[in-house]
Amino acid sequence: MIRVLVADDQALVRAGVRMLLQAAGDMEVVGEAEDGAEAVRLAERHLPDVILMDLRMPRVDGLEAIKRVLAARPGIRIVVLTTFAEDADVYAALRAGAVGFLVKDDEPERMVDAVRRAATGEPLLAPSVLRRVVERFLSAEEQAAAPPPAGLTERELEVLALVGTGLSNAEIADELHVGVTTVKTHIGAAMDKLGLRNRIQAAVVAHRTGLVDASFRPVRRPRPPS
Repeated sequence: MIRVLVADDQALVRAGVRMLLQAAGDMEVVGEAEDGAEAVRLAERHLPDVILMDLRMPRVDGLEAIKRVLAARPGIRIVVLTTFAEDADVYAALRAGAVGFLVKDDEPERMVDAVRRAATGEPLLAPSVLRRVVERFLSAEEQAAAPPPAGLTERELEVLALVGTGLSNAEIADELHVGVTTVKTHIGAAMDKLGLRNRIQAAVVAHRTGLVDASFRPVRRPRPPS
């Protein structure tokens, strides 16, 4: 059972999300917060697997709440709920560690799928959206290209590059002819070594270090001598 906390200042939105998730059968809404301060408090009390977090809330806004929750409980997955896909705060939220975002008028099935994916660490951004997010991050950072990350195995670098192209775990498994569990292991190892919180940050690193080109294709690297 996936434990979910819903944080939104609109009671009608919270009620609708609760009804939708409870009907899925494999999810339990363990709490509802009407502002960011309450979201932080309830996250500490209930330890949810996933938080659906609105950004525009009174007292403490969603962005600050994300920072506080992840500082105390980095294992909680936070998905941003927003009204506009171009909301500038979305990028700040992703940078703070949110694993993805949903637009409130998305199809109900997409929200249910997003919660399931978030609970397992799967990406929540379509490739087209990932492209926009990565470009925005790289533009904002204005950093020169860095060499490939040190300390990663060749397979971890290969998987990191494919994360940067926007492929899902299943698609990466097909590409490399390995199992999904193996892919998850390599991604987890690479993120641990690089101190990354989520796949979006991993994708940004893949682009910044030249593992992926400007057309979102993995860059073939020479194999080291055996």
